[in-house]
Formats: sequence, C-alpha cells, structure tokens
Amino acid sequence: MKKQITLDGNRIEDISSFYDEINRVFMHSETWKIGQSLDAFHDLLYGGYGELVNSEPMELHWTNLDKSRQVLGHAATRAYYMEKLAPGSPYNKALFYEKLAALEAGQGETYFDLVLSIIAEHPNIALRAG
Repeated sequence: MKKQITLDGNRIEDISSFYDEINRVFMHSETWKIGQSLDAFHDLLYGGYGELVNSEPMELHWTNLDKSRQVLGHAATRAYYMEKLAPGSPYNKALFYEKLAALEAGQGETYFDLVLSIIAEHPNIALRAG
C-alpha cells in the first residue's frame, strides 16, 4: 500500500503558509524545516528526509485544492516576482521580468502551476485532489 499524505488547502492562504503546511506535513519528524523555495520543495520530493525518508511511492491528497489554486494564483505570483525584482535582489532580474510579463499577459504560470509542475516531475508521487 502506498504511503498517504494529506495537505490541507484550508491552511494555505499565501506562499508563506504553503511552506508552513509543507513543513507541518512532511517535516514534523525533523528538527529543521525547509525554506520558502521552489528548489527546496523540489528537493524535498526527491526524498531522503522527513516523511519521504525512504522515497517510497506515495499518494499526496491535497484537500481544498481549488482554494489553494486561488490563493497561490495571479496575485501571489505577481508579489513573488516583485520580490525577486526588488533593488539589491541577487536573482536573475531579466528572467523574472520575462516571467512577470508573461503572467500579466495571461500566459505565465502561477505559483500554484509551478508547484504542480514540480510534483508532476516525481513519478513516485500521485497527486489526488480531495
């Protein structure tokens, strides 16, 4: 039987609370937490620590997925990109200007879309909306 993990979309109000929920569900047995980074989330799903210590196949049940889609949508993504574009930011500004322009044109991925893309890259994880 596959391991089952449930994310509670009602606990997700923004990008910060998304990572709070990820840490609550996946990292409760660890003495440290992952940071607010898509790369860190991607690394977590590869396994080796937390609830995925053995990298076994699992079902990820995401309750209230539509609410998460909304709160991690356009507004949250725009704010995320604007942070990356702040003066003194070490990020590739040209890349984030491009991503912001695509988002504003209705063609870019939202933060929610990026999270789903990362999950889809892990064949051992089956996402189930609940």
